[in-house]
Amino acid sequence: MQVRFALSTSISGKGISMRVKSNKALRRSARLARRASVSAVAALPAQASILRRPGLRLGAANSIAAAVAGILWGSGGAAYAQQPAPAGGEPAEALQEVVVTASATGVKKLDASYNIVAVDAEQIKEANPKSTADILKVSPGIWPESSGGQTGANIEIAGIPGGGDAPYFTNMIEGMPLYGMPSLSFMDSSSLFRLDNTIQRVEVVQGGPGAVFGPGQMGATANFLLRRGTAEPSGEAGVTYGNEHLIRVDGFYGFPVIPGWLASVGGFYRSSDGVRSPQFKADEGGQITATLTHDLDGGSLMFWARGLDDKNQFIVPVPVIQSGSDSFGAYPGFDPLTGSYGSHAIQHVTIPNPGGGFEGADLANGRGGQLYYFGIKWDQKFGDWSALNNFLFDGGHLNTNALFSGPNPRPLSYYLNGCSAAQPAGYCNAGAPVDSNNLSFTLNPGAAGTPADPFQVYSANASAVSAVTCDNNNKNCKITHPTPAIAAAYAGAGGAVPLSQSVIRQGWWYIQKQLQSFVDEFRVSKTIFEGNTVTGGVYLARYSDDDNWSLGNGMLMTNTPNATGVALNTVIGGTPYNVTSPQGIVDSNGNYNILAHGNATNIAGFLSDSWKVNQWIFDASARVENIDVHQRTCNRTSTQMLTASDLWANAVPLCNGTWDFEDYKTTKPSFTGGANYEFASNMSAYVRANTGVHFNDFDNNVRGANGKFAPTQTITNYEIGFKFQNAMAYLDVSAYKKQFTGLQYTPSDPNGNPLAGQTAIYGADSKGIDFIGSMTPIEHFTVRIVGDYMDGTYSDYHGCLKYTDILGNLVACASPNGAPLQRQPKFQVRITPSYTQPFPWGDVTGWVTYEHAGQRYEDIVGGQPLGSYYMLGAGLVATFQKNWELRVQGTNLTNEIGLTEGNARKLGAATGLGNVLLARPIEGREISFTAQYKF
Repeated sequence: MQVRFALSTSISGKGISMRVKSNKALRRSARLARRASVSAVAALPAQASILRRPGLRLGAANSIAAAVAGILWGSGGAAYAQQPAPAGGEPAEALQEVVVTASATGVKKLDASYNIVAVDAEQIKEANPKSTADILKVSPGIWPESSGGQTGANIEIAGIPGGGDAPYFTNMIEGMPLYGMPSLSFMDSSSLFRLDNTIQRVEVVQGGPGAVFGPGQMGATANFLLRRGTAEPSGEAGVTYGNEHLIRVDGFYGFPVIPGWLASVGGFYRSSDGVRSPQFKADEGGQITATLTHDLDGGSLMFWARGLDDKNQFIVPVPVIQSGSDSFGAYPGFDPLTGSYGSHAIQHVTIPNPGGGFEGADLANGRGGQLYYFGIKWDQKFGDWSALNNFLFDGGHLNTNALFSGPNPRPLSYYLNGCSAAQPAGYCNAGAPVDSNNLSFTLNPGAAGTPADPFQVYSANASAVSAVTCDNNNKNCKITHPTPAIAAAYAGAGGAVPLSQSVIRQGWWYIQKQLQSFVDEFRVSKTIFEGNTVTGGVYLARYSDDDNWSLGNGMLMTNTPNATGVALNTVIGGTPYNVTSPQGIVDSNGNYNILAHGNATNIAGFLSDSWKVNQWIFDASARVENIDVHQRTCNRTSTQMLTASDLWANAVPLCNGTWDFEDYKTTKPSFTGGANYEFASNMSAYVRANTGVHFNDFDNNVRGANGKFAPTQTITNYEIGFKFQNAMAYLDVSAYKKQFTGLQYTPSDPNGNPLAGQTAIYGADSKGIDFIGSMTPIEHFTVRIVGDYMDGTYSDYHGCLKYTDILGNLVACASPNGAPLQRQPKFQVRITPSYTQPFPWGDVTGWVTYEHAGQRYEDIVGGQPLGSYYMLGAGLVATFQKNWELRVQGTNLTNEIGLTEGNARKLGAATGLGNVLLARPIEGREISFTAQYKF
């Protein structure tokens, strides 16, 4: 379960959550909010806009419900008539706020019979997100893992078994998805842009009508709405300094162009060494966004464009020591909070290009992006008719230069010689290595592999020369030899490496990805009669992906922060051999090297009807979507790339000029229906049911399928919710039950090669409660809580899942049935008390955030516990007069060790010899200071 906390305007105590026409209006409304007396619902100090989540069961007769409503409402003052969200400088009431995501024409949160959270620009800052994905913590059912850096986050939706990447989450800007598929390998949609001052607000929807409108995401959708131009020139400029040597400059400027036309431009640039410093810049780059808007008679027209050029370190797991299932400590010499394998010594490498030859790669380029966007949004009202057309064209490069973990670290002597040399206690059993992930190479990969011409294999796990051994039918015959004497030297620097040195083999992966996407949605609504509106629409997406992957490239390096490569050389039969490249690449022969191209078209039609009858609002919607995918991947042949003496690259799989073609096409429907009952203008309850689908993508279940495509994944979701707000409290609670079918799991080896014939297909069942609440017991003081409890397990797997464990042993059988959903906490909560002190010259707001994440498991069989942890954050914001704002914020102030990921390429227990586990803890203490001038 998860519970996440909502840092909102509530933190600042300003009680504002709506669009504003200028920063001056924002400042004016903030002052008004501070000075206003507490009355009715309007004073819900701020948690308002964030604290919004679906609810608990309300099973009372109308007469009883009315009585309860009267009692509850009485504590807040006189009732008020329903009105649209306020503009200008008036404070906004949370439940009266209009939201536009996953809705036909926009709806008040009070009337929304689904799970939606909305936060504005100030609330985003106060949440202090470490990445774009991290802001999703304001929605209690979403678990974003941001420990991997600015990009590449794993995003889990409560009760929906993702297990990595972000397949069930879609990011949108101005209502448009940034790519036609929600996720690809090495691409989650949160990596496609960065947060900055050009964002006015974000709305996060889970399930419900989100499965019908727009891209039809059955999991969760975040819609980021841009700040627009202002009638009077206004804006801000700010500088941020962080203790990780972060320097960031942000700016925004809104201005009129000609009468009726408003424009804005803004963005950021930053440079940071990172909390986990890799000796080069961990984050470097920026983003710029511009808008041009025109008010029409009964509508509006908006043009927007954005450019991103950013480089971000992708953080690989580091070694920790595990004690039991819920306790983790530092590995000797490696700080789990600040350590990084990245270094100048391993920054630049030369590796095989799948198309032939070698190419250079630079770890400093990380998992960044060079992307462009251009969008047009038009909406118009014609009497009882209204129309909306939304268009987005984008593309660019999203490359990854990163280390990926493999087997656990070990002494160099063990890696080179196994048990032929003396080893620490517990490393050998009856003269054989307990952990068999040691050095192995083939001297003659071009041999026939027959009894007469066997492969000559040298392995640290062998203690003597073996007889010829063959697989069935006398294939893959080999003779295994103990490893010869091998010289180990520090790559580049030279000098012998001591045999006692702890070393590790990490994959140095280089992924080149070029994306292009064209998306358009047109919808039209008609008021049939008073209270009843019908909406119909068409959604079209046309997109492509060109990939060049060099996965594998196992590099032997010192198991130390800021590692150094280890180069190996030997002599066999008087002939010298390079066991590794000069940089320490020990194996490119097992690579997963591919060139691939995919293009696809999604066409969907949807129809929705909303009917208001007195205090009831009923809605029903249906969607039918067709996906048509064409994908090709090169076939490969093992190739000797250098000389026969270069053992690390004597059988590299390279594209051979032939292709595997896949054509995937299917059509599926989705449905949703809900009912909302408004007890009063500050309280409502709802029920909803929906179905949803998730199609296969280029990288998952299309590539290499040989026409045998996995079934479409489906979900059935039931939800009941309750929302209440008065002068003292805010409550938004929901309960859900989700049934999921069509899950697929295909294990891969450390080089990223999918293991053929081992795909598991199964389902999952879950139930849970989401909760957002706040209390303002005294003026200026607010306590907020956001939480989620989720009880989910895998089900309906039939068969036996084989896998290789962390020690290199084949495990005969495992089943995910009954195991908890991968990487999702059963319980999570965020609690934030905040206090605002007004002064004649401005105000000061301080807050502390306590976050608890419960036990999680890395793998689908529940063998890798990640433990529970807490994290403490805090912030202080001071405003001076109309122009200046000073802010200091910090995360993980107590330097807690909390794991978000284990060894992702291992099934079952991943703790090896010495209780060592490769895992990715949250980063250590990070503190930043911002000075901003508004005008």
